Amino acid sequence: MSDLKNKRIITVATTGAWPTKENTPNVPLEPEEIAEEVYACWKEGAAVAHIHVRDDEGRAAMEFGKFQKTVELIRAKKDCDIILNLTTSGGVGLKEEDRIRPFYELKPEMASYDCGTMNWLHTSVFENNPAFLEKLGGLMQEVGVKPEIEAFDPGMIYNAAYYLKKGVLKAPLHFQLCMGCAGGIAASVKNLVFMKETMDSVAPGSTWSTFGVGAGAMEILYAAVAMGGNVRVGMEDNVLYKKGVIAENNMVFVARAKRIIEEFGCEAATPAEARQILGLAQ
Repeated sequence: MSDLKNKRIITVATTGAWPTKENTPNVPLEPEEIAEEVYACWKEGAAVAHIHVRDDEGRAAMEFGKFQKTVELIRAKKDCDIILNLTTSGGVGLKEEDRIRPFYELKPEMASYDCGTMNWLHTSVFENNPAFLEKLGGLMQEVGVKPEIEAFDPGMIYNAAYYLKKGVLKAPLHFQLCMGCAGGIAASVKNLVFMKETMDSVAPGSTWSTFGVGAGAMEILYAAVAMGGNVRVGMEDNVLYKKGVIAENNMVFVARAKRIIEEFGCEAATPAEARQILGLAQ
């Protein structure tokens, strides 16, 4: 792994569960839009694509047909080797079987694993109860899908360590440290250092990535690169490229992340390199 120490993985989260065409006309919502944006982001340097889909009205959804079509369209691009990471959340209040079916049947290399329940955006409850998390971890092992452990606060890191000890999760773990989401830990360098130190203490040997929502986006991006971490960018987390400027597309976020990585003296990892870093089957 020594030859990979200066590589940084860029994950692009093109769509997410919340931005609508009213928030920004540039967010991709239909499978064709998402697939084209993912392909273009791969060309710009993204190694992983975190996939959400929407229903016909543009609302957060876990509609299997939409996932299937999106995955098929991306995989049909034979020159594109981007790693697919399907969400298992899709929004709040969704049926557990609907949250499971996309990764279980489509078998991407990765899928999200939100490691705890939280008050989401001060308006609702994002539920990930213990029985569901144990079931989710077991099914991911069954089909060979690597969990991306989304941690919105330190307690979720400790939850992951518990499930690792219990055998629900397998080492090495991979964390996505989610900074600045309303209801979770704030996006600051001090908090990011604390989250990483917590991860290192309870799950040593883990890999990690991070993103910041809103005003903390750039602070977290720069800090992650400097701290040896990987980064996530895209309209799921921010629709503004900078204050007062709506991003034209997801590619501008990927291109900026790659420039920052290179200015720091590192390189954006290719999908093949990302597979090595994350311990995915080649």
